[in-house]
Amino acid sequence: METLLFLFPQFNYMAPKEEAYFRMFAVEDLQSPAMKDDSNKERKSRLSLFLTKSGSHENVSPHKKTNTTTSNISPEAALQWSDSFEELLKHTDGVETFSQFLRTEFSEENIEFWLACEEYKTIDSETKRLSKAKYIYTVYIESEAPKEVNIDYNTKMAIQKNMEHPTRGCFDAAQMKVFSLMKKDSYPRFLHSDIYMRITRRKGPGATMFRRRSRSCVFNERGEAKTEPSAW
Repeated sequence: METLLFLFPQFNYMAPKEEAYFRMFAVEDLQSPAMKDDSNKERKSRLSLFLTKSGSHENVSPHKKTNTTTSNISPEAALQWSDSFEELLKHTDGVETFSQFLRTEFSEENIEFWLACEEYKTIDSETKRLSKAKYIYTVYIESEAPKEVNIDYNTKMAIQKNMEHPTRGCFDAAQMKVFSLMKKDSYPRFLHSDIYMRITRRKGPGATMFRRRSRSCVFNERGEAKTEPSAW
């Protein structure tokens, strides 16, 4: 380990999961290009296995209940998430519940990538930023990455070129594409999902309807969503 710290000082700045990832693959940076090509498939396989064991990648059936409870989230708080996707992302409980929903659709890599990019942009240390950029690229961007997000070839190549000296905004284009995909595709389905309905239909005695200004939907007394663009 001391040798790796000397050769790769990034260890001093990493979170435990990223440190473990870097520890597994740092020695490969010392290999010749030919050796790297030979071990590329094995490396990706090992990384995928590592992410699974570390809990970063969950194989959740669409019909399987998630482990995280939503019982402590009030219907009033959850209804704020229907105002807009941007509003949902402002709430920790909203992000966690949305993540649970994405796991049922096997697309949790989208919100995980978006959150990783948000964290990446807050990093001031150049050394730590380089390590985080390589982690994001290896896990989410490169071809056949264990949690590869759906972005176009040109965006992927632009990121690849930036990996030697990654800038603070090197993932911005990819992050925006993934954000748009979640907003236009996943978010509307989330608002009509069982996991969201279970939260919003919980109400106190005498309540008849939860109703607030929303561009997405309103909820009747049975907790059913109804599209109504002009609703309050």
